[in-house]
Amino acid sequence: MSGPRTPPGPGRTAQVRRRLTLLCWLCVASVMIARATEVQVVERTAWMAEALAQHETSRVVPGARGRILDRNGVELAVSHWRATVGISPREVGDRDEVAAALVEHLGLSAAAARDVSARTGAWNVVPGRYSMTQVQGLRGLRGVYAEGELRRSYPREGLARGLLGVVREGVGRGGIEQSMDSMLAGRSGREIVVRDSRGREVPGQVAVVQPPVAGRDVILTIDRDLQAIAEEMLAAAIDSAGAGGGDLVVTDPATGEILAMTSVADGSNAALSAVHTTYEPGSTIKPFTTAALLSHRVAALSDSVDTGDGTWDVHGRRITDIGEGGWLTLHEVVKRSSNVGIAKLATLLSRGQQYTSLRDFGFGTLTGVALPSEASGVLRRPEEWSLLSTHSLSFGYELSVTALQMAMAFGALANGGWLMEPQLVREVRDHDGEPVLLGRPRAIRRAVPSHVAETLTPVLVDAVEEGTGARARMSTFRVAGKSGTTRATGRGGGYEQGAYHASFGAYFPADDPQLLFFVRLERPREAYFGGEIAAPVTLGTVETLLSARQAPVDREALALAARRAAPPPGAKPIVRFAVSNDDGAADSWPVAAAPSPNSGRPAPMIVPVLEGASVRVALRRLHKMGLRVLLEGGGVVHATVPGAGDAIAAGDTVRVVARERALAEVRDPPGRGW
Repeated sequence: MSGPRTPPGPGRTAQVRRRLTLLCWLCVASVMIARATEVQVVERTAWMAEALAQHETSRVVPGARGRILDRNGVELAVSHWRATVGISPREVGDRDEVAAALVEHLGLSAAAARDVSARTGAWNVVPGRYSMTQVQGLRGLRGVYAEGELRRSYPREGLARGLLGVVREGVGRGGIEQSMDSMLAGRSGREIVVRDSRGREVPGQVAVVQPPVAGRDVILTIDRDLQAIAEEMLAAAIDSAGAGGGDLVVTDPATGEILAMTSVADGSNAALSAVHTTYEPGSTIKPFTTAALLSHRVAALSDSVDTGDGTWDVHGRRITDIGEGGWLTLHEVVKRSSNVGIAKLATLLSRGQQYTSLRDFGFGTLTGVALPSEASGVLRRPEEWSLLSTHSLSFGYELSVTALQMAMAFGALANGGWLMEPQLVREVRDHDGEPVLLGRPRAIRRAVPSHVAETLTPVLVDAVEEGTGARARMSTFRVAGKSGTTRATGRGGGYEQGAYHASFGAYFPADDPQLLFFVRLERPREAYFGGEIAAPVTLGTVETLLSARQAPVDREALALAARRAAPPPGAKPIVRFAVSNDDGAADSWPVAAAPSPNSGRPAPMIVPVLEGASVRVALRRLHKMGLRVLLEGGGVVHATVPGAGDAIAAGDTVRVVARERALAEVRDPPGRGW
């Protein structure tokens, strides 16, 4: 028989509570142990990565963009790393050490360095931008931070702006920067930055994981000096003629290398209309129509055509000439730029012959130049022609071209008949200087037989010597060229009243061409004939170029190509003058032959004998004659080029070679007599 049960009381309740509390704590402890085990064992890798990410940050380090150089290695576009330096005064430990480092590495004054590092505030920025070498000495200084970026700069500010293009947000836009972007762009690297508990970068705790790789250097065929001359000459011509813009292209006709190319549109040289903008070429197409006539043997230069009174009514349209009419040979048709004559002779060609000849010179197709957004121009197929097309095409209408296309076509006449691909990139070098790509001349096709090109050269020389391009004539060298004037179209596609394009294509010297020029002036407000305002641009460019110390020409070959003209008939013998060391020396000048009536050309002169004269006296006499002077050396004159007695015209350049007097007197002692 069991005893009586103990009734519940306060002691019993307390015991139950203690047991429940213990059970709860055991449950909580079990959960915590389980979670801790999960975190430290199962999720260990993930949590370690997250902790590391809070203290280490990976960031991209951009690779430097490659340089753009001219043919002689002159920098045209470069990338520089520039940094801004900031200081957190509250973090600076040794202010004297920081101030001394700012003075030593950044070139700050002692006062400015103390002010920046000691001034109270959350953040101070050191004025200016600094190179990587400068900020390298600041690494490890607590409280000093540098943030850098790569910036594209153009050392010759404004030079070849449209040709080079620009870089925006690390990507090339326009010009070489865009077309060669894959070569110029560097390869980004990566570095790890250590940060403290507040997320701030720990000085000196930067580890490079993958170093950046610089882009490749691109060497152009452009000559920096010639480019500058071309830009200056084009700007002067546009200003003088009141033109709205224009183009100037200079090439080596033998290789197709572009030595200079510049455009101006709306007062800016940022665009490159020589490649992007088309126009109707006008009379500059006549040499290519003539080449077609000669190539297909349907006419000879001696064949004559009746131009009547300078007008021709055909198919309800009147074709007119500027000059007088009459019977003209094909040679004279080109020299005088007769629209009537070339239009009548063009009817001897079939449509297919005329079309393929123009196509062979590259009209209506892309040239393949290494620049973006090139325009191909328009040359319609024969089945799309009207009854007037044969005539219109013969003197440069019903087709559109770019200035670069015209330059390459004239180049085919200059080099013996080969249409060359325009070459703008001469070489690409890796970041370590090793060449990875070499530009080589490439002939696209033979546009015309060599004998035809050789036959046309004297015709184009006469067009300069006696025809519409007379303002490009030089007394020392023969120039072959052809001018053109054509109406400009407006926004609606029709011809704009009083608006023209004036152009001129030429190669120099005619006997052994080294340079080819094509210039176009758009909507000149004053005179608008190509021979009047475009031809002088070629003359001015050549003369200025020959005066430069470094020029992309073979001077020895030029000397052989110079004309050896005898003194003009009727010229008086050269009278040698007495030499004096002062400016009061008596002058006895060679007398120039009188110019032919209404010739419009400068009267020829004779280079005086200057050997032994002081440089001061020689320069004064040559300048007084209206000649340009290129001086080499100093003291007394040893020789001149052209030499004494050679024919020369006002505006030509005379090279004066001078030597110190002591050396000159040893070789040419005084008292030898004149």
